[in-house]
Amino acid sequence: MSTKKFNIKVNGKSYNVEVEEIGGVASAPVASAPTPSAPTGGGAGGITAPMPGNIIEVNVSVGDTVAAGDTVLILEAMKMKNNITAPSGGTVQSINVKAGDTVATGEVLVSIG
Repeated sequence: MSTKKFNIKVNGKSYNVEVEEIGGVASAPVASAPTPSAPTGGGAGGITAPMPGNIIEVNVSVGDTVAAGDTVLILEAMKMKNNITAPSGGTVQSINVKAGDTVATGEVLVSIG
C-alpha cells in the first residue's frame, strides 16, 4: 500500500492530508436511466410511465392518429426532459394525464387503439 501526502485548502484554511491507496484505482459505476422511448405494458396500446416524474407537455389529443415513434408527451424526471413515444401507430383513445401532473412508474399515461 502506498501513501500520498497532499495539502488541501478549504475556505482559505490549509490542511495537510495523507491518502492511503488500498487495492488499486476505483472506477465509478455506470448507471443508465430507463429508456423513455420504449414504454412498457399498460394493456393493448397503453403507454406507461417508464419512471416517476412530472408531465411537462401533452402533444396529442383524443382522436389524433399517431405513428410508431411519434412523441405523445414529455416527462421530466431527474431534471431531464424525456420524450415518451408511441410504441405503435393508431388512434389516441384516451389521455389520462395533463401538463403539471406527477406520475408514478407504470402509470398508464395514454391509450392508443
